[in-house]
Amino acid sequence: MRQVFFDTETTGLSAEGGDRILELGCVEMVNRQLTGNYLHRYINPERASHEDALRVHGITEAFLADKPKFAEIVDEFVAFVSGAELVIHNAAFDIGFVNAEMKRLGRPPINDVVNGVRDTLLMAREMFPGKANSLDALCRRLDVDNSKRELHGAHIDAELLAKVYINMTRGQDALLMDEGAESGTRAGEAQVLKQDLSAFALPVIEASEEELAAHAKVLAELDKASGGKRIWPSEESMA
Repeated sequence: MRQVFFDTETTGLSAEGGDRILELGCVEMVNRQLTGNYLHRYINPERASHEDALRVHGITEAFLADKPKFAEIVDEFVAFVSGAELVIHNAAFDIGFVNAEMKRLGRPPINDVVNGVRDTLLMAREMFPGKANSLDALCRRLDVDNSKRELHGAHIDAELLAKVYINMTRGQDALLMDEGAESGTRAGEAQVLKQDLSAFALPVIEASEEELAAHAKVLAELDKASGGKRIWPSEESMA
């Protein structure tokens, strides 16, 4: 199963109001193992960031001035995520921005390209109802080191999300595989790993004379204490 953990940084909160993507980060995982493949791009959004957004990501208009526009990286982005399941924290936000960018270019929505979208925020709310479920909060709760995250950044946030997801879904060495991880597995059906033990020769260790005598003594004491009603077998039946 191929998954891409995805995050964006934007000029503001409203894709419908004209805010744009200025950074995107994609981190690839195959069969619950990070592959080391990633896509990270800064993008010239062709507009300034709102002050509140700038305080969150710290990416200035001057820094982005010579970066490519979304139209220049869209093919690379689509090729990277094509056929994968996108895993996003608060997916509605990021997907809304991506699809707004795709619409500007006359391209189909990203949902038509990927193999589904999974929202880890919704997962976290089900697992930890009534608790804070931001990415930082989940890192603290699930023992994921986020000490390098001084400001929000799409690439580092996508990497952190991948580690959070592994811990949320029982870890990489779980006996119960992630849903759909094996071919032929129906969604939600657990796969139990089986081990063939027929090739192992288990040693048989015989009891010594002293051990047999000690065992017989214990049986006799039990027999006496129970008035002859013990249910353990007699020494003759064990011979």
